[in-house]
Amino acid sequence: MDRRKGRWGVLLLAAMLAGGATGSAHGQAPDKVRFGTNWVPEAEHGGFYQAAVDGTYARYGLDVTIVPGGPNTNNRLQLAVGKLDFIISGNSIATIEAVDQNVPTIAVASVFQKDPQVLLAHPDQGIQTFEDLKKLTLFISSEGMAGFYRWMMKDFGFTEQQVKPYTFNPQPFLADKRSAMQGYVTSEPYAVETVGKISPRIFLLADHGFSSYSTHIETRRELVEKKPDVVQRFVDASIIGWYNYIYGDRSKADALIRKENPEMPQALLDHSVAKMKEYGIVDSGDTLTLGLGALTPERMKDFYDKMVSAGVVKAGLDVGKAYTTRFANKKVGLELRPR
Repeated sequence: MDRRKGRWGVLLLAAMLAGGATGSAHGQAPDKVRFGTNWVPEAEHGGFYQAAVDGTYARYGLDVTIVPGGPNTNNRLQLAVGKLDFIISGNSIATIEAVDQNVPTIAVASVFQKDPQVLLAHPDQGIQTFEDLKKLTLFISSEGMAGFYRWMMKDFGFTEQQVKPYTFNPQPFLADKRSAMQGYVTSEPYAVETVGKISPRIFLLADHGFSSYSTHIETRRELVEKKPDVVQRFVDASIIGWYNYIYGDRSKADALIRKENPEMPQALLDHSVAKMKEYGIVDSGDTLTLGLGALTPERMKDFYDKMVSAGVVKAGLDVGKAYTTRFANKKVGLELRPR
């Protein structure tokens, strides 16, 4: 995109007339921003790619470079040392643990109102309720065992004895009908349906009390203090991008995702967006009144208390240091939701 000073003035004026962008107070060139995701390009990052490809970031006075994550990439470390300006954080556990570890990062918005973590069961085994999963062998990753599964043991009585290691391969689950496996609602159901030719029973942990946010937008405290205008514009533009990706024409964003991740099929992108809508991953609860990206002290405290009770995080932390509501909850983009 052309981000030279001459065009920037036109873009700024157009954005102001559109009633959204704040832009640079001095009509200067766009602020350069490096934004790191938490995995290779996928639909779970779609709103950010949408804002990049449809000119939303440019209209908000930003020149955004999206830096993909991956199995050998630590974008959280890159943020802490100043090589990135913003990142996607997973769920709220990492955001809270940053307080305990004195890492100078802070959440400024939450794109996913529901953590997409699910457990999948075979459809023909009489598994109707979340409690029924206690009858099965569960394939859970080591990260899951240290996080959400401790909550499941504490609040529902699941046991370590029923767990086998999950290696992000659906074959052991498909071979054992008396099992369930972890996954994201946006991806693993698609894999099971495609490879196993079955439609699994889906249990979204968020719908059973796992109150974590997910896909936090995080930045450094230094940026919040010294460049709050940049933070606000990045949050606002990203929110607009997500409204347009979920509810508008996302074809160009999907094309960019597939260009940067050639192994990504369009069918999976379509599945992911459909599941985000069906389960209210992006737009539900507080976002209906506060707009996408909503982040509230009540939700953060509720989740923190649950994780303390389950022994996942330390008691006595000042969880308020993990986030700020200064930039979210401003009803940005509410008019873009279909009536």
